[in-house]
Amino acid sequence: MTVIKPSETTSKNRQPRSLIQTAWRQFKRDKIALLGLIILGLMILSVIIGPGIYGISPTEIDFVNSLSPPTGKHFFGTNDLGQDQLARLLIGGRVSLTVGVAAMAVAILFGTLVGAIAGFYGGIIDSLLMRLTDLFISLPQLPVLLLVIYLFRESIKQIVGPEVGIFLLIIIVVGGLNWMSVARLVRASFLTTREQDFVTAAKAIGASSRRLIWVHILPNVLSPVIVAATLAVGTAIITESTLSFLGLGFPPDVPTWGRMLYDAQNYLETAPYLALFPGLAIFLTVLSINAVGDGLRDALDPQSH
Repeated sequence: MTVIKPSETTSKNRQPRSLIQTAWRQFKRDKIALLGLIILGLMILSVIIGPGIYGISPTEIDFVNSLSPPTGKHFFGTNDLGQDQLARLLIGGRVSLTVGVAAMAVAILFGTLVGAIAGFYGGIIDSLLMRLTDLFISLPQLPVLLLVIYLFRESIKQIVGPEVGIFLLIIIVVGGLNWMSVARLVRASFLTTREQDFVTAAKAIGASSRRLIWVHILPNVLSPVIVAATLAVGTAIITESTLSFLGLGFPPDVPTWGRMLYDAQNYLETAPYLALFPGLAIFLTVLSINAVGDGLRDALDPQSH
């Protein structure tokens, strides 16, 4: 009679975990990252379906109830025009999050392109691209942002309209000044990965440089890019809020979180709730994004598995 040990049966039936399964298992162990993911998910869900459920127009003016404190009718109070702050907060969240994701996409695409070319080819190309990266890093970002938006805001508004124009300008400028860290991460990963055996084998069978970069190397260096993309969203949201707070962001009829803070400046003593709720929304969103980014960094690190 043959006795089958439980350990042998378990090892035969056990399927190898995929990278996503392993990363998710590791991510769930980080309670702070998991809490950040839950908060971020609730924030995104609220700005998507919240306006339809709440049912109050964010643009409706009611001077009778202007600067009304939080009540059962207006949960977050009203501004100086009598507009419901919760309705504006939900709609503004859509704009702020969209700007964050779009600016992140610009930063990730450009940073990945620069880092991949520099890390793959090396030599003079690497030196030139890294000096360009150092140049952008040395620039004071906020003054450059203010200067570019001040110079080009009106001309772009005339071409595509005020709302679309400032949206495109903000995501291009914010993304265009936040790609440097991504480029450095991708370059460092490419310098290591291009010497691996599977890349050498692909070269031996005649794979082109383009195929080596996009098919063989880039998929294997996506972990730091994913982490950088997550953190870039938070940076873009803060930058957009700063620009709107300084009056250089979206027009007054587009209620972003930063614009709501800008409108609350004159009422900090008489109606502090006007700044409290959009400030809290920015704080929770960016904090949860950073927590998720830290969790992803640990989950995608092979040394932590």
